Formats: sequence, structure tokens, C-alpha cells
Amino acid sequence: MEYIKAAFNHRISYCFAIILFAVNSAVGQTSSQEQMEKLNFMIGDWIGVSTTYQNDTIAKQVSAVEKISYKLNKNLITIDLQSEILQLHTVIYYDEKDEKYYYNSYYETGTGKYAAEYKDGKFIVWPSKSKRFIFHLTSEGNFQEYGEKLENGKWIKYFEDNFKKSPEN
Repeated sequence: MEYIKAAFNHRISYCFAIILFAVNSAVGQTSSQEQMEKLNFMIGDWIGVSTTYQNDTIAKQVSAVEKISYKLNKNLITIDLQSEILQLHTVIYYDEKDEKYYYNSYYETGTGKYAAEYKDGKFIVWPSKSKRFIFHLTSEGNFQEYGEKLENGKWIKYFEDNFKKSPEN
């Protein structure tokens, strides 16, 4: 009888441990997913214009297409940008341990991994202290991303992409 009682208690403890592990895993996933869902405004198929600036003057404008989607049960976001000047694949994720987002870009001539944050409805990527990329929705509901450099204490825009939802959406 003692053997049966001990075996039963052991099984109960084992089941409890499995349930506890499962609940902790689910909560962890939910936290990461909640952070990623703040970036929901980016999701979609977008078409628009990419503009580069030089000395506050438009240097070049080209058509651009961008596909932004969730992957792995909303734990990642991928961005695929295609234009005449740039082809870019990006992976964004939230690291619960660091409590920050990471923006990993892959392009023809290299890669980059940058810390990022979500602040005041904008996703801000920090390649350096003097360079940032900002993603947000405009007041018209269009998607915009732009890059700025800090020069002489002032943020200067050096590129801007303006997108509307693709008609296929």
C-alpha cells in the first residue's frame, strides 16, 4: 500500500511540474507576442515611393514595394523591401530577457543587428547614437518609415519611404 501511495504522489508531483512548466512557457510566449502585437500597424502589403535626400534636397525617388508579416505565431515580423535602389530582408523580434526589440537587416552588401524600441506609437531602430530609423502610421493611415542622422545637434532626414496598402489587401 505504501508503494502505491508513493507512486501516486510521485505521479502527482510529476504532473504538477509539467503543468507548471507549460503555464510558464505559455505566459512567456504571451508576453513576447504582446510586445510584437504593438507593431501590428506595420503588417501588410504596401506600395509607394522611396525618397533619398542630400542637403535637404530630393536626390532620388523610386517606386518601392514592401511586404511585412508575422511569422512563428507572432513571435517574429519579417519585412521584405524591393526597390530600384534597395532590396532588404529584415527580421524583428522582442527579447524578453533584454526587454527590447531587435531589428536584423540583410541586404546585398551585408547585415546589421540593431536595438529598437516602441515609443509613442512609433517603432524606432537605433543603428547608432547618431542614426535612427522611425516606422509609424501617418494621420491618413498610411505607412511611413524614414531615416535620420544627428548632425550638429539636429536630426536630419536622409531617406523617407511612404506607402499605401496594396490594392490586393
